[in-house]
Amino acid sequence: MSTQNNTYVSKFLPVEIEKFKTVFEGENATFSTPQYMYFQARGKGFTASFYNSGKLVIQGAKTAEIVSKYFEPVQNPLFDTENSMLALKNQTMGDIAPYPHIGIDESGKGDFFGPLVIAGAYLDKQGAETLSKAGVTDSKKLDDKKILELENLIKEVSTFDIIAISPVKYNELYTKFKNLNKLLAWGHSTVLENLLAKKPCNIAISDKFADERVIQSALKERGKSIQLIQQTKAEADTAVAAASILARAEFVKRISSLSKEYGINLPKGASNLVLEQGQKFAEKYGRGELKNVAKLHFKTYSGIV
Repeated sequence: MSTQNNTYVSKFLPVEIEKFKTVFEGENATFSTPQYMYFQARGKGFTASFYNSGKLVIQGAKTAEIVSKYFEPVQNPLFDTENSMLALKNQTMGDIAPYPHIGIDESGKGDFFGPLVIAGAYLDKQGAETLSKAGVTDSKKLDDKKILELENLIKEVSTFDIIAISPVKYNELYTKFKNLNKLLAWGHSTVLENLLAKKPCNIAISDKFADERVIQSALKERGKSIQLIQQTKAEADTAVAAASILARAEFVKRISSLSKEYGINLPKGASNLVLEQGQKFAEKYGRGELKNVAKLHFKTYSGIV
């Protein structure tokens, strides 16, 4: 990393590209994509060029101000560039994008039994700080007990929306869409549209599960007017983590309810245990009844006779 003669040069991993874009959008930059670059951002007093190699070059009279504001941990710890990864640390800017913003995540897409649940959570800066201090993180890192404990706090602090697609409805939709990513895009866009009706917002963040155009094409009128950031490991963002917990909590409650309704344990995931329980379920209720408790496009279903 170097800064001299109004020029800043450093190297980062391109996987965090959306975070860089958010920074320069905040500086009212205009964007283009010259050859050999992910993007070039031009603003008053600076030009920022992010090359395909991961090299970031900022030039212009405003360079020192931008570097001090966003890239020098000692003066203003917005970023932690350890291991060449750009990671937002300052809650005033948010985890991935400035607050307030919406986080969206889903639960159940890898589970043979149970519904697909998609949730969204709108958080402001204060709400994000409250949830972060309370231990809100990616739901995959938490057990069911902790998830259910955090659910109520998230609902108190955030504006949220949850849609739970029952197995029978899921199977109908999958037959219609013939593609899980298109089904997920429909669910994400529906939650986003519902949330925007409750709370206007300029930014939404979701995990990147497909070609960006899939979810962009599914967005409705309100959704098309906001900046949608899709990136891998989006659960690092507090709003997305909150959404992931809301989705998982709803999934846990609904699969438990299905287990009680049918008097047979319906395990999570798609393991051999799941296959064994699926076979027991079919023997007790008939294979045709599986459509009401399971996702039939899973390979597990073909193993149940």
